[in-house]
Amino acid sequence: MKIILYHNYDTTMSREISLIGKNLKKLRKQKSLSQDRLSKLADISYNTVIKLESGGITNPTIETLQKMAKALGVSVDELIKS
Repeated sequence: MKIILYHNYDTTMSREISLIGKNLKKLRKQKSLSQDRLSKLADISYNTVIKLESGGITNPTIETLQKMAKALGVSVDELIKS
């Protein structure tokens, strides 16, 4: 299952991308983790972490979100909440 976010000038969707990136970065920093360390803990590429935090990935899979959440010790809801 993928969470698909469209770039059709829908500000709600654009904010969703920003929120995931902001939440991810905030939670990562709260845990004092580098992007590299988080990528290893989550078993995803370093580049993916960078792209998620910057909004470069617009449709992260639920699997990726689950891996990130598990590595950070939070729920997927925490990653996508506003």
